[in-house]
Formats: sequence, structure tokens, C-alpha cells
Amino acid sequence: MIKVLFFARIRDELGRAEMKLEMPEGVHDLAQFTRALILANPSFEPALTQPNVLTAVNQEMATPGTTIEDGDEIAYFPPVTGG
Repeated sequence: MIKVLFFARIRDELGRAEMKLEMPEGVHDLAQFTRALILANPSFEPALTQPNVLTAVNQEMATPGTTIEDGDEIAYFPPVTGG
């Protein structure tokens, strides 16, 4: 089972803060997972494919090639700014 978290603008666009789903067959990295998530939920595409979307796996910053495993937590969030 994968726990997926959505933060800030992405959470607002998707209308949900989190979801849990079974690890998709044949998925081994974050890019593959994101594609599978969008295939299963086409309405997620605009929010998750914006070029500035950041990701984390198990609370550590991740890249599209980051390996994922069943039981991981994946988070999608926009860039954080301060001031």
C-alpha cells in the first residue's frame, strides 16, 4: 500500500489531502508511479505535471528516478517560499 499526500495548491486543486492505493504492477520509480496515478485519475494530470511540482518519498526530497517500494509515503507539493 502506498500513502500519497497532496499539499497546498495541489491539495486544493485535487480536492483531497491524501489517498492510499495498492502499489501499481511494474512500477519501480517515482516517474512511473506518477504516470500510473494519472492514468488511474486523469483529472490529476494538470496539478501533478506542472514543471515546478516537488516530490518527496518517505519525507525526503525525491527525483523522478527515485526508487519506490510498497509501503512508501509519497508527497506532492508546490515550491515553498518564505519571507
